[in-house]
Amino acid sequence: MTALAIMNTISKMLKLIRMSEKEPLLSKKYLKLVKDPLNENNPITVQVLGICSALAVTVKMKPAFVMAVSLMAVLAASNVVYSLVRNYIPPRIRIIVQLTIIATMVILVDEILKAYVYEVSKQLSVFVGLIITNCILMGRLEAFAMANKPWPSFMDALGNGAGYSLILIIVSFIRELFGSGTVWGYPVMEKLGFYNTGYENNGFITLPPFALILLGIIIWVQRSRVRKLIETH
Repeated sequence: MTALAIMNTISKMLKLIRMSEKEPLLSKKYLKLVKDPLNENNPITVQVLGICSALAVTVKMKPAFVMAVSLMAVLAASNVVYSLVRNYIPPRIRIIVQLTIIATMVILVDEILKAYVYEVSKQLSVFVGLIITNCILMGRLEAFAMANKPWPSFMDALGNGAGYSLILIIVSFIRELFGSGTVWGYPVMEKLGFYNTGYENNGFITLPPFALILLGIIIWVQRSRVRKLIETH
């Protein structure tokens, strides 16, 4: 299946979604599904999902960005497909169906990456294939798409995908800048003359433990700004 055929299929699916919705497609209710995961219901910092890839693929911005877009595409397509067929799936096999849908979308995305951004695909290695194990995907299909129509499921996927992407971009920007001295491969530190002042790249920043520390700092900052996220016992 070519990329053009995939885009045509997605376009037809979106047309069917529009026809089935009576409420305005960009109503406050649907926009809230997109906005909430960017902050107060972020899948990584609040729901604590998708942590593994946030540690593994954020050494450089380019692979982190491709990973983020890939997950968003898989999540959006999977949510919509599962929402369309949810009423025809026996409860006992729903998990199997969810995994089958996600695996199919992951394979399509992986083939597209190999065809159009092969070098980045090699950098991501097995991590694209491991999207199928990302908790965000199963979580949104099970918690949202199973009980909602295609359009809100699509908006929910966009919101959670964007929230996931936001954290990946922030983490990868900091790790690449201070760990390698570059941003998207551009030698920022060298161009600004920091190396002439004795500055050296910090190799620890490129290691997974620092990504975990950085995520902890982001979570701390978020909770200090949004007090209702602080858990009390």
